[in-house]
Amino acid sequence: MEVDETKSKGDFWLTGSQQYQMMKGITESLAGRVAIINLLGFSQKERYRVPKQSIPFLAGATPFLRQGYATDIHQLYADIWTGSFPVTIVEETLDTRLFYNSYLQTYLQRDIRELSQVGNLDYFTRFVKACAARTGQLLNYSNLARDVDISVNTAKNWLSLLVSSFQVFLLPPYHSNLTKRLIKTPKLYFMDTGLCAFLTEWTSAQPLQAGAMSGAILETFAITEILKSWWFHGEHPQLYYYRDKDGHEIDLLIVRDHTIYPIEIKRGATVRHSWVRHFSLLDRFKMQRGEGAVICLNDRVQYIDSKNKAVPIGAIG
Repeated sequence: MEVDETKSKGDFWLTGSQQYQMMKGITESLAGRVAIINLLGFSQKERYRVPKQSIPFLAGATPFLRQGYATDIHQLYADIWTGSFPVTIVEETLDTRLFYNSYLQTYLQRDIRELSQVGNLDYFTRFVKACAARTGQLLNYSNLARDVDISVNTAKNWLSLLVSSFQVFLLPPYHSNLTKRLIKTPKLYFMDTGLCAFLTEWTSAQPLQAGAMSGAILETFAITEILKSWWFHGEHPQLYYYRDKDGHEIDLLIVRDHTIYPIEIKRGATVRHSWVRHFSLLDRFKMQRGEGAVICLNDRVQYIDSKNKAVPIGAIG
């Protein structure tokens, strides 16, 4: 996503439903002659003006990884708390809480009313906040519906609105006919960590970094950065997570050319071999296992073993 800096600050951002309506109109009028690219907030590389990459993130893509840089954990969580909306990045004096509150009200009162009829906006607001509190977690419609005091069918309908308006991304589980012991529930991720932090009432980056959501919000940040690296190149990757009923889990799988690339996300800087211990579980599937990566807080690309690298979190946007 390229930004026209001659425009006034904030003029270059479209909300989810505006993207949908704009692309829908273009597609209808220019069928077969237009490419549709899903626009999210700025990636970290756009935030820090790192030269544009020619390929999306993949562990084995060595030229891509050379662009990694050291990440200060305090600055990282400041970026996570601020979020990736262009106006929150280019306007240094912006009151981000006021912005996100205004964004939420605009989203509820305009976008949601355009996309669907939601009878009670107060309940829907509670639902959005409940989803934000569950970022990085397995989706459980029954628990979500119970906490908001709505029906399961309503929860499913409302979540589809969040997905279609680019507020939420559902990461499906990887499954195979080889085993019935795999978890088949998707994981929920909020698309903008700043909005997520606002909805879960973190007032600054410091308590967010030290709080109960520290790991989940970091995982959310990493997943969405990887997603941006693909979407901004006009590609829609096959992304999954792995989890079996024995509790073995791999945070992210990228499937490309019949090869599975495993990825773990760790809030640590000291590289450990134990980080990749579950990658070998993929060898029982028919697809080849490609080079794996552990996204972490170290300051350089480092081999963990012959097939897996530790990758700075700054190298993935």
